Amino acid sequence: MRNSETIAPAQQRQFRHSLLAWFDAHARDLPWRRTDDPYAIWVSEIMLQQTRVNAVLDHYARFLARFPTVKALAQAEEPEVLAVWSGLGYYRRARMLLKAAKVVADELAGAIPKSAEELKKLPGIGAYTSAAIASIAFGEPVAAVDGNVERVVMRLTANGNGAVSETAQDLLDRSCPGDFNQAMMELGATVCLPKNPLCLECPVQQLCRTRGEHPTVPRKKMQAKVVNFAFLERKKRRKCSEILLEMRPKDASLMAGMWELPHLGGDKADPERMLFTLRHSITVTNYQVGILSFAPNEEHLLPKHTARKWVQLDAVSKLPITGLTRKVLKRLHLLPRDSSICFPVKASGVAASKLLFPDQSVAE
Repeated sequence: MRNSETIAPAQQRQFRHSLLAWFDAHARDLPWRRTDDPYAIWVSEIMLQQTRVNAVLDHYARFLARFPTVKALAQAEEPEVLAVWSGLGYYRRARMLLKAAKVVADELAGAIPKSAEELKKLPGIGAYTSAAIASIAFGEPVAAVDGNVERVVMRLTANGNGAVSETAQDLLDRSCPGDFNQAMMELGATVCLPKNPLCLECPVQQLCRTRGEHPTVPRKKMQAKVVNFAFLERKKRRKCSEILLEMRPKDASLMAGMWELPHLGGDKADPERMLFTLRHSITVTNYQVGILSFAPNEEHLLPKHTARKWVQLDAVSKLPITGLTRKVLKRLHLLPRDSSICFPVKASGVAASKLLFPDQSVAE
């Protein structure tokens, strides 16, 4: 007997009522929940993949301000899109979003598909994302199953091997599928947590067949790696300062074609040059990062690189820079909030490090 058939129709109706009532009262006020624009909803769903809500908020507003419509995005070049996306990570998402926007603009006359099946044909859109967009933007009665929803269903049924998608589809409130899907995701994200779930606060606890944590697949152990980068800055009369950046290889497995500080490798760093250190995580690796100071005339001491250039500070935000580079420049107070404004620099190199980081070490 299919797992979902063990949930009686009356219990399904009670589940829907309780969950939606809770969602109406407790849903987080998020910008993508204030719109019915399918493009804006699409952008939010792509950004939210493997990314925390708080990290998405600023990027979402910035992205839509620069690319307010699918047509505007389709007309953009990849470096420009990556520059706005910079800091959000998983850059393949941005590349696929751009590619899909071009398909919509060039092949579909600018009309975003309204069904999950048609949405899945676009680059970068899978089963979950297509269902989320179709249900939220167009009201299609299709269940969107992400990790949060899967966890809710598995705990609800006490069956780790059940047909989660089928059960989610049976539970779906067909009169308001978008709200229901968002309610399921909200429950998993804020109450039915992977660890230490808040069962006493759960609106459907009386219908749930489990209590407490549910067995999960162990997360892959993070690797540790040491890496060092060079920081070079030079003053320009009557202009902003410039910093030296280099482009990652176009065939790199991560962040291909993105700009970053000159890479020095992971060898032992000269402590006399160390500005500060920080921690940075990418996928399954925890990096211990060292930022070393070099004078402008010491560029020849750096490892050779085929794509390296001096970039004016007020132009840095217009480049697709890596999240780590953005983090470092913010630590140095060299990355302005408004890329059109030249940020004044009072000190550079070791002098700047002593001013900003008197302890010479910053951990994150």
